[in-house]
Amino acid sequence: MKRYFANKKAIAVFVAPALLLFLIMVFYPLTQMFVKSFYAWNGLSTGKFIGLDNYIRLFDDTVFQTSIKNGLIFSLFITVFQISIATVLAIAVSNIKIKGRNFFRIAYFLPVVLSITVVCQLWLSVFNSEYGMLNRLFELLHMDYAQDWLSDRHKSIYVIAFVNAWQYMGYHFALLLAGIKSIPKDYYEAAQIDGASTVEAHRKVTLPLLSETYKFCLILSVTGGLNAFTNMYIMTGGGPGTSTYTLTYMMYSSAFRAYEYGYGMSAAAFLVIECLIATLVINKLVARERITY
Repeated sequence: MKRYFANKKAIAVFVAPALLLFLIMVFYPLTQMFVKSFYAWNGLSTGKFIGLDNYIRLFDDTVFQTSIKNGLIFSLFITVFQISIATVLAIAVSNIKIKGRNFFRIAYFLPVVLSITVVCQLWLSVFNSEYGMLNRLFELLHMDYAQDWLSDRHKSIYVIAFVNAWQYMGYHFALLLAGIKSIPKDYYEAAQIDGASTVEAHRKVTLPLLSETYKFCLILSVTGGLNAFTNMYIMTGGGPGTSTYTLTYMMYSSAFRAYEYGYGMSAAAFLVIECLIATLVINKLVARERITY
């Protein structure tokens, strides 16, 4: 084995294609994004270097502040919703005493494979203020709580976050279920011998041993929430007003509607830094050496 790893040329041959692809598809676009963020550029003509003006303008922009807040709300909401419910469902389905486990596995994962456009259109009809199922349900229950869910500046971001969380909860469910299946049964038998109840066994055995899976799920949820775009684009178009803007939507609006590509790139650069910081923090907080068993 050492002989193979000592062959630097062979290593270079195998690594080069992946490295080249990474440089072309990831590193170069990111570099260009950061470079263009220092320019006043409409996407067609030669840009004019303006230094930090785009960033100064960005931090004075109320839309940017709204986008930051919405991204944090979106990330927090879907992270709590997806991971908490996915954990409960994964633990329940992993129990061999549960009948119809295969059906529940498919049912919980099914929304993930649906087109996001189909999911958004489905929930648009559910939340419709005139004929939506949710308001009709309140009517049937004789509850005076009819709402125009997606036209409320304060509620719309939570409604959209719920739709996203509902669709992708099954993905985290599948990851956590796979993690639970990989835990040796001997650990649970030892916990039972020590007098631990089922809940205590899962708290002391299952949750700590899923730390690496939780780390991956947290990174997916948090960065996915910060990058949210499609749900807003389909369901509200960023509205009412700019109340459901995120940094991704702000970047899209600035670059492809206002043709201020340099300004849009500054928002994108901030988003990349934000996601990088979130990933580093999660890796630090959910480090294996911090987990106690």
